Amino acid sequence: MFEKVNPAHPDKIADRIAGAIVDLAYNESANPKIAVEVLIGHGMCNIAAESSVHISATDILEAVSRIAGDVVVNYHEVAQDPILARNQANAVRCGDNGIFRGVPVTDEQRALAEIAREIFARYPSDGKYILDSDRLIICQSCADTEDLQDQFPGAEINPLGDWTGGIDVDTGATNRKLGSDMADSITGGGLHGKDLSKADVSVNIYAWLKAQRDDVPVELCCAIGDDTVDGRPYTEIVRIARDYIRRIGGFEKFAEWGLV
Repeated sequence: MFEKVNPAHPDKIADRIAGAIVDLAYNESANPKIAVEVLIGHGMCNIAAESSVHISATDILEAVSRIAGDVVVNYHEVAQDPILARNQANAVRCGDNGIFRGVPVTDEQRALAEIAREIFARYPSDGKYILDSDRLIICQSCADTEDLQDQFPGAEINPLGDWTGGIDVDTGATNRKLGSDMADSITGGGLHGKDLSKADVSVNIYAWLKAQRDDVPVELCCAIGDDTVDGRPYTEIVRIARDYIRRIGGFEKFAEWGLV
């Protein structure tokens, strides 16, 4: 059983805005320290960022407008806490405590992820989808229900009828759809809105990639300040995650679909 949401879901819009801001931070510095939270809905977008680099209001407004349209933006940026900053001053170390799990993606999860992408390519608006064995539930806003029924015979299409979604109907918050992003690999740490020094990003990506490669579950933990994880230097964990983010096109692109 698996649920997938698409990049136009309000929570994913929040994730994408957070990712875009992290991309902006990396434009300012090779190794910024940043953590971003976004709450968006009903014409308002509230953003809080703890950052080692300043991001201009113009760049913030452009990113939000491009992703979410015409909303009022409240952006609050503060410097990273100096005690936390000292942890990374002279070396790359784990930026947080955490427990991390990587689990191979199942055929069912892979199938639903493909269905979600296929529908979104045709209807790029708010949608969510569930696959439970032979039961496929499709909730897709601004869509032709008959068209979807023809495409997916036997699926339950919009059980309450046609609907419109998005941030004018519902609110979105960063990292609220981690089940969609990580499937069985989900733990307490959030993937989005953070730089690569944060274990929530780098160790989650590393554990997931290792699980897919070896086709076995991976469980790891770390403490803030650790310089090794899974017997590897933390710098190598960060490099692996950095290569993955670069390969898919950046943190905003990562936020669109997550790891699955």
